[in-house]
Amino acid sequence: MSTLQGKLGIVFGVANKRSIAWAIAQAWHRAGARLAFTYQGERLKENVEELAGTFGPDTLILPCDVTQDAQIESVFAAVGEKFGRLDLMLHSVAFAPKEALEGDFLNTSREAFKTAHDISAYSLIALSRAAAPLMTAGGSIVAMTYYGAEKVIPHYNVMGVAKAALEASTRYLAYSLGPRKIRVNCISAGPMNTLAARGIAGFGDMLKHYEAHAPLKRNVLPEELGATGAFLAGDGAAAITGQVIYVDSGYQIMGM
Repeated sequence: MSTLQGKLGIVFGVANKRSIAWAIAQAWHRAGARLAFTYQGERLKENVEELAGTFGPDTLILPCDVTQDAQIESVFAAVGEKFGRLDLMLHSVAFAPKEALEGDFLNTSREAFKTAHDISAYSLIALSRAAAPLMTAGGSIVAMTYYGAEKVIPHYNVMGVAKAALEASTRYLAYSLGPRKIRVNCISAGPMNTLAARGIAGFGDMLKHYEAHAPLKRNVLPEELGATGAFLAGDGAAAITGQVIYVDSGYQIMGM
């Protein structure tokens, strides 16, 4: 189905073929959207170029360190020059120092706290501010979050606090950008075997726990997250903004 035919979007956060960002980008592409991609650092450049290149040789691929306002400005200037406008933006960016995801949350350093919030939460505000002038006909901004934003997940630590800030930022951005017909929503995904997830201690046990306790008795598939991303980007979600949509096999509803 070409539900996003003619739509123009940009994707932040693809690291490799297992990335949630890549699953959503594929769904957007299949639905008819034309996409630009960014990568963070030379280490990920080759991966992103290889994946994004499958969408066509003229696919726009740009470097972007979301902690650098000049790079953000450069990215959206290039997108504006190539596309002329923007309809979609995916924010799938998060980071915390490894040591902050291993020990006791009580020992979170000031620097780790600042880094996690800058990259994982503030970047949504910075990117949305730069994207908004290009969304002249309205648009959809989708960010990725996780259940650790609202409940304690062992070892998720400061990332859970940063994701809580991301979810709150989503609501405030939805209010700020609503008059421009720009919608802002989060997808709260069940655990996925991504590059970022592998940095969390005990991640394998987390996968087993979800499978055992979620109502659907299984973990989430990448294409299911892609389908939700495509829904939030399309006209079927035209009246949905400021929300956290759970795609976690129902785990979020459980008390025990």
